[in-house]
Amino acid sequence: MKKIYLYIATVALLTFGSCSDSFLDSNPKTGSTEGTFYKTKSDAEKALVGCYDGLQQIWSSGVSFPLMSEICSDNCYAGVGNGDALNYQAIEELNPLRAPSYKDLFNDNWKAYYNAIFRCNTLLVKLDGIDWEGDDAAKLSVECQTRFLRAYFYFDMVRIWENIPLLTEPSDENLPQADPDEVYAVIASDLKYAIDNMNSQAYSSSWAEKNDGRATKWAAQALLARVYLFYTGYYGKSDLVGLVSQAEALQGLEDIISNGGYDLVDDFAALWPASAAYSGIDYAGKGNKETIFAIKYNYTSNYDGNSDGNHWLVMMGLRGVMHYPYSQGWGSCTVPERVWNAYSPNDKRRTASIIDIAGEGITQDINDQREYTGYANKKYTPKSVYNDAGELVDEAVDLGAADFQIGQFQDYVVVRYADVLLMAAELGSPNAQNYFDQVRQRAYQAAFTSIPVSQANILEERRLELAFEGIRYWDVLRQGLTQAASILAETTTVQNGGVATQKVIDAANIINTRGFQQIPNEQISQSNGVLEQNSGW
Repeated sequence: MKKIYLYIATVALLTFGSCSDSFLDSNPKTGSTEGTFYKTKSDAEKALVGCYDGLQQIWSSGVSFPLMSEICSDNCYAGVGNGDALNYQAIEELNPLRAPSYKDLFNDNWKAYYNAIFRCNTLLVKLDGIDWEGDDAAKLSVECQTRFLRAYFYFDMVRIWENIPLLTEPSDENLPQADPDEVYAVIASDLKYAIDNMNSQAYSSSWAEKNDGRATKWAAQALLARVYLFYTGYYGKSDLVGLVSQAEALQGLEDIISNGGYDLVDDFAALWPASAAYSGIDYAGKGNKETIFAIKYNYTSNYDGNSDGNHWLVMMGLRGVMHYPYSQGWGSCTVPERVWNAYSPNDKRRTASIIDIAGEGITQDINDQREYTGYANKKYTPKSVYNDAGELVDEAVDLGAADFQIGQFQDYVVVRYADVLLMAAELGSPNAQNYFDQVRQRAYQAAFTSIPVSQANILEERRLELAFEGIRYWDVLRQGLTQAASILAETTTVQNGGVATQKVIDAANIINTRGFQQIPNEQISQSNGVLEQNSGW
């Protein structure tokens, strides 16, 4: 990497892949050069869609953030095939010795994130040169959405690697890693700008039909609260880099609750396609009233440059078996029995969140499965259907996907209303008990009994409510490294290829790496040593 520009490489901003669903259904392509582009409102919209397209592509290869977040938490083990390499175990255990030849575990992701940021930065610096035809509101909307996306990318990156170069405009400099506070300052500033300037139209189903997947003021407020909680918890600070106080973070959440138009879906299982099918109820659908922001996917992904499919979902599917309503996958994210047992039998979220392999009558060849536990994640798993001939097939393939590996189309729900209620309760809302009870009432229904709001009870409730959604690991880390190591470290027995095998997650690795992942060695080499490896790797 001679220059920072090579982080983001040669993917041209002006050649966009397609995005999925509602406003993202278009497949904008242009042969324009930078000199002839960025002239009109239409150009700006195409460039913005390109930024959203970057959001789809950050996990189209490499390791997805949701998967990494789950296998690093106490929700899941790395799993995958018994004969596969141990790279996912190295990620999960924060242990470079587990797969010492894997020096570039996140290299594809690093490049994809910087490519996406390049798209955002280029659009932002071009805004003033566009003819907006007097439509200042359109310009402001594009800027706010683009800044939201840039904040989203940087928040992922600073949590994965902590020490990253910071670019706020296109650059060809070979930049060193920034102080994390500098990155958090950009994240906070971008989100605050979006909150102050975005349209505050309340959610409605008719709005979602046209705008599902668009960043909103509500999404920015929710993400800012998440950033605040992680930063202040992990770094032991009282505010977010001097820019956001606890009261301000809470105020944004209260605004969502009072004015955002969101609500809890009546049945928890309805939130997830496979869970709804298993429960015999209708899926609440994409863009439902609980979804505040989601990354959109479609089944039209192919091997000819269209990468709008969910390429990572297949990693989390049951390995080597298709059993209605589940399609096959690669067997990552096996779920420890302790997670199943953490749910009360009266908690509807248990069977909506976890596949009980034996209990659901599924026959799986465990000789091909590493870290088999008897349980798997149900929220994010490929789905199967019966076709017109009565055959059980992958749903995406049945709809016309190129294949089941890249054609999955389940959205990744970044933040939903239940999370907002729990964050508001944790940040000290006067209505904390009511918000906390709302989440638990849906889970327990007739068996509900109220328990007092406390930090410990909220964190446990977040564990149960938000399991397998890419949140738990960060909730653990923000309790402090010592506490995180205590929660995550374990010595246990799993089934590798049907053989009982000891599994160790060492507290020392969590402390030594501080919970962060490996900087790709290729990036360090190409920077001529300007980039430095994270501690513990």
